[in-house]
Amino acid sequence: MSELSTIPTVLTVVGANPDAYAAAVSRAEAVLSSRRETLGPLAADVHGDRGVLETLADDLAGLPVDLAIQPVANRRKRLLIADMDSTIINVECLDELADFAGVKDKVSEITERAMRGELAFEGALRERVGMLKGLGVDALQACYDQRVRLNPGAETLVRTMAAHGARCALVSGGFTFFTSRVAEAAGFHLNRANTLIERDGALTGEVGDPILGKEAKLAALREETAALGLTPADALAVGDGANDLAMIEAAGLGVAYRAKPIVAAQADAKVDHTDLTTLLYFQGFRAEEFRR
Repeated sequence: MSELSTIPTVLTVVGANPDAYAAAVSRAEAVLSSRRETLGPLAADVHGDRGVLETLADDLAGLPVDLAIQPVANRRKRLLIADMDSTIINVECLDELADFAGVKDKVSEITERAMRGELAFEGALRERVGMLKGLGVDALQACYDQRVRLNPGAETLVRTMAAHGARCALVSGGFTFFTSRVAEAAGFHLNRANTLIERDGALTGEVGDPILGKEAKLAALREETAALGLTPADALAVGDGANDLAMIEAAGLGVAYRAKPIVAAQADAKVDHTDLTTLLYFQGFRAEEFRR
């Protein structure tokens, strides 16, 4: 018997609709001797041998449910470190700014390639920001007001973890103009991002150094856990693009949220069907513990 098989392990099932959820937990109960432990209306834990749970998860892959398999110990994380664009919020802010500048198609294509890991992040960022040269800074506020919305469950995720003692950090390869506002709206304790350079009321097409990318996100994870006297195993990291991959791989629970294939393949768990409150269920929170 392997050492992993002796560690108490849990499979969390979160459904996108009642029928799929009922089918998933019914299959789980047919395979396992233990009944489900209900966490919320469409969320439950099932306990068992890791190998059996992994086989069960494979069997459930065709259903619109989100799953996480992990040790029972240390499920509730003390640090949340989250990407912003297309994770905590609904858009890529740089692409939306490019729309105001009339170059969205060109910028979006580069963004997509960078997120898939096909382009180096720093070079791709400088190229895209260069296309914004001359855009009036008033477009930033208009973009935020008109385009940016918190993704479903984002505020509940952050405020619930904060209320239970976790430090919550928003770390983005985007821009401080947006992270500062999103962090306040969602309840993050801190935010880190890049800085757009402006002059005489317009963007210069430049971004401040050093650029915050993949390695800086990993560094933020390590710095924040060290400051709290913790290790990366005590952190939950969530993101969707290639520049999130290092922090997702390093965290005790790394989650790919509607992510590119390169990220989904390496993450501990994926959220493809449900909302961000699923990250709370993955940690064993019950719906009645949520803060909204």
